[in-house]
Amino acid sequence: MHIGIIGTGYVGLVTGACFAEFGVYVTCVDKDKKKIKALKDGYIPFFEPRLEEFVQRNIKEGRLTFSTDIIDAVRSSLVIFIAVGTPPRGDGSADLKYVEEVAKEIASNLDGYRVIVTKSTVPVGTGDRIRKIISKHRKEQVDFDIVSNPEFLREGSAVEDFMRPNRVVIGANSTQAVSIMKDIYKPLYLIETPFVITNIESAELIKYASNSFLATKISFINEIANLCEKVGADVHMVAKGMGLDQRINPKFLHPGPGYGGSCLPKDTNALLKMAEEHGVELGIVDATIRANERQWESMTRKITEAMGSLKDKTIAILGLSFKPNTDDIREAPSLNIIKKLLEQKAKIRAYDPVSMKSTQSIFPGIKYCKDSYDAVKGANALVIVTEWNQFRNLELDKLKRLLKEPYFFDLRNIYEPQKLKDKGFNYYCVGRS
Repeated sequence: MHIGIIGTGYVGLVTGACFAEFGVYVTCVDKDKKKIKALKDGYIPFFEPRLEEFVQRNIKEGRLTFSTDIIDAVRSSLVIFIAVGTPPRGDGSADLKYVEEVAKEIASNLDGYRVIVTKSTVPVGTGDRIRKIISKHRKEQVDFDIVSNPEFLREGSAVEDFMRPNRVVIGANSTQAVSIMKDIYKPLYLIETPFVITNIESAELIKYASNSFLATKISFINEIANLCEKVGADVHMVAKGMGLDQRINPKFLHPGPGYGGSCLPKDTNALLKMAEEHGVELGIVDATIRANERQWESMTRKITEAMGSLKDKTIAILGLSFKPNTDDIREAPSLNIIKKLLEQKAKIRAYDPVSMKSTQSIFPGIKYCKDSYDAVKGANALVIVTEWNQFRNLELDKLKRLLKEPYFFDLRNIYEPQKLKDKGFNYYCVGRS
């Protein structure tokens, strides 16, 4: 079987490479000629573990090709995935202009039955919108089906998530389209992956509901962490006691500086806007967003309350990406923290294993360092923002010697408080008094 993927961003490229690994022949299309040329050479434009290996192997074996011509994908493929961006508008709603442009291009090149799949995260009703666009702009009266097949890829483990997913959601109103979709996902039946077969509207909403619920868990435990600091409780023990209840589950009950990335902030705001347009109040989602914004602010306040005036003081920031194993800095807590510290006239020395190049375009004036120890050299404080593994076992005696003052802000709770205090650090964490 041949499939086409329109859009070679994060979702499109991972989807294409992994389907090729399943043995499907895949054509990935993008208008960006420079990106396509790089991909043909096996170069990946972002950091994602194992993805480069998958791309290079499947290019070599002839199952994965790249093109700038959408006709290549439409004419040669039975299934066409739309995986272009849906960036947020100023009001929080998803901008569907790229999805609509692709739908028109697909329509003008249809020469037979196709299954057209939205892989991008799109608001409820987008499937029907695409159907109307294609029906209006197709040059031949050929049949087609629309399917919603949302992605659930975590940055940093996207390849594993695709190859061994928790579930596959297929939203369609056609038994033929469902059968075709099941066929391309056939390898997952061998590992007994659950399949959720539903209508298009339900499939579109599942992605938003899932991400908003995860964001709610993060904001909830962060608020509990703030209470723990005031009453003398340990948020780790509270979270453990909660998570052992099978109705709650321990995942995403990890306190920190707030959620970020390309999905949770965008999807919670889009869901809120979607509900508003339909006259539905989502008070919990609204509270989740506001709690996350407060958490960003409280991290900076934690630093200033401990250190006093930050004018001309140097702060070492370890970790810039919104989570480990990715170079994505979209909505990363580090950006808000750095911004607030700079407003207070602090000087910043920063280090991240893969995200410094991306961050330079936002904060060109701060100092980017070669490693963790270079970052803390001469600094008044160390702030761990992202829990990269290499930050979990730093040489504490060496840090103490390099720091001008022994302030240690562990915003991911990766160190034991008593151990750090015994070493002479002024240690601050989240939710542990």
